Amino acid sequence: MTVKNVLRKALEQAVMNAQNRGIIISTTLPDFVIEHPQNREHGDYASNLPLKLARSAGLTPVELAEKVIELMPPISEVSTITVAPPGFINFSLNPAWMVKEVDHILVDRATYGKIEIGNNQKVQIEFVSGNPTGPLHVGHGRGAVLGSTLANVLQIAGYNVEREYYINDAGSQLDAFNRTLLARYKQYHGIDVEIPDDGYMGNYMNELAQEIAGEKGDKFLSLPENEAVKEIGNIGVRKVMDWIRKDLESLGVIFDVWFSEQSLFTLGLYEKVLSLLRKNGYVVEKENATWFISSMLGENKDNVLVRSDGTPTYFATDIAYHYDKFIERKFNKVINIWGADHHGHVSRMKLVVGAFGINPDNLNVIICQLVTLKRGDEVLKISKRSGDIITLQELIDEVGKDACRFVFLLRSADSQMDFDLELAKKQSADNPVYYVQYAHARISSILRLAAQTGIDYKRGDVTILKSEPELELIKQMLFLPEIVETVATLFEPHHLPYYAMELATKFHSFYKQCRVISEDQPVTLARLKLVDAAQIVLAKVLTLMGMTAPESM
Repeated sequence: MTVKNVLRKALEQAVMNAQNRGIIISTTLPDFVIEHPQNREHGDYASNLPLKLARSAGLTPVELAEKVIELMPPISEVSTITVAPPGFINFSLNPAWMVKEVDHILVDRATYGKIEIGNNQKVQIEFVSGNPTGPLHVGHGRGAVLGSTLANVLQIAGYNVEREYYINDAGSQLDAFNRTLLARYKQYHGIDVEIPDDGYMGNYMNELAQEIAGEKGDKFLSLPENEAVKEIGNIGVRKVMDWIRKDLESLGVIFDVWFSEQSLFTLGLYEKVLSLLRKNGYVVEKENATWFISSMLGENKDNVLVRSDGTPTYFATDIAYHYDKFIERKFNKVINIWGADHHGHVSRMKLVVGAFGINPDNLNVIICQLVTLKRGDEVLKISKRSGDIITLQELIDEVGKDACRFVFLLRSADSQMDFDLELAKKQSADNPVYYVQYAHARISSILRLAAQTGIDYKRGDVTILKSEPELELIKQMLFLPEIVETVATLFEPHHLPYYAMELATKFHSFYKQCRVISEDQPVTLARLKLVDAAQIVLAKVLTLMGMTAPESM
């Protein structure tokens, strides 16, 4: 249990005790927060409970805070509890408890940071899901890192997590890809044909056509047009998906399931779901199209499912896909990471989930905003269709997997971000990636020196750790389970890099002020235990972010 949860339970118990004794009027406990105050002179944690409860309790916030403190059960994690105007309760961690936790971290080396809030619920995270019409670009990379990191955190929070890539291998964009590929293939064979107006202009289409020509010769020139488009398109999609898989693997992103949109049709699920919606009165025919009556469920307009030409909309296939997620595969919770252009799609998908009889809150959508790629002050343009494309793999090749992942995590998903390639490659404290990983490498160097000199620190007594740099480092280490809970509850992976930077800062500060290996044997043994534990925590957060924990730099 995190310290925050310990404090929450203690506050709830104190309020219950006050109500039972008639000290305050019995009332429903309001929502209240426990957070880290900006000014740490006020303590390590602060709660606004008295401010939330005072009016209904018939007391001033300060009076209520004092009553609550008197009735709180003993808390071994806390040394002092104080009241601060206008009615906050502040808590300071107990140094004697903190230092003993160093030993617990060393014992729980493999599992430290793991919490149990998921109760093994089935959670699906669907992310990236780019059309198989070209290589992934930088924007896909951001969604890939967010999704894979969130999956890592949810796993150690006790959820049964499945990572899924939805292959958009049906629809008009794929048709445009197929026709473009055939045109490029014909051009390679010296035939003068135009690229379709809605075609893909990237140079990769030329490369793809040449590769297929090298393998198949002029096979597709003698086939009927429709047959040639379909066959060469199938080959092209497979090759593009191979690119995508390799690019994602080089970013440290692995999927459990690659789900084909086309399978919704071939397995009959699309028709099944459309029939079910008709049966339940959610579908009408009007204006030569088939409509989902979203207005019946509270949205201000209805939405087309099947166009007048008989082709399904993206919305229609997505309905079938989410039926498969919730009803067929029985996920308790579904998390989708979508691009900024899907923002308007969220509300209607929640309505659909409700129409299936599923709580709409079980569908969680994270909208991932755009990335601006920079090289110093120069803004680099990205355009898949114009041919001026900067691929994800090019970015990985230039700055490395770890820098990509860390930088993509630095901003919340709903914030647009600048990615500075020059800063990401810089080997100095200005680069947060280098700064954090160097802390881990420095600890490795210390522990190697201890091993080389034959120091066995297992019997070290951590209770002698009393200096401020030591305690500040320990305190930051102990926040990891709390960070895991925050990320797993709010679906906000960006808390991890900020935690990592703060932990690295605390370690670097400790290292400058406290000599680890010295002639004072008891202090040496205790501090070696501390840096070993710090490395465990730092490696854990780096692993959660999908990064390496280097032994040297």
